[in-house]
Amino acid sequence: MRIDYSDISKTLAALTAGETDEVALMATMACELHHADDRFDWTGFYRVTAPEMLKIGPYQGGHGCLQIPFSRGVCGAAARSGEVQLVADVHAVADHIACASTTRSEIVLPVCDGQGRMIGVLDIDSDQPEAFTQEDATELAKLLAQVFAGVR
Repeated sequence: MRIDYSDISKTLAALTAGETDEVALMATMACELHHADDRFDWTGFYRVTAPEMLKIGPYQGGHGCLQIPFSRGVCGAAARSGEVQLVADVHAVADHIACASTTRSEIVLPVCDGQGRMIGVLDIDSDQPEAFTQEDATELAKLLAQVFAGVR
């Protein structure tokens, strides 16, 4: 099954209406995304908790890494650059942090609050190679903007 971005947008709007707590929003979004697409093997958030440091946030799937510095890995690159990281083959990334040995591809997007301040990253791993597309990047970015617009 592939995610229907129009449907998930409506579902997330209904589930998150009026909510401003970022952890509650992350938990809800991780759950809904994870169960919407067979490609999504691990779906979750890493939160900015200190300068140049990400810590595990709400997620679905096997365990995640507890901390990721901005200086390491695909999540760190997204946090450091503020840009989407679309990785077709994680084994081709020299500093990829392997939290799960089954991960083959990954997409990571910066998460900003309603004022444009980066509060974390959304990390989605797949056990399939080349699982993610530019369309996924575009649509996931729209969902993040929709869900986190009210967070201050």
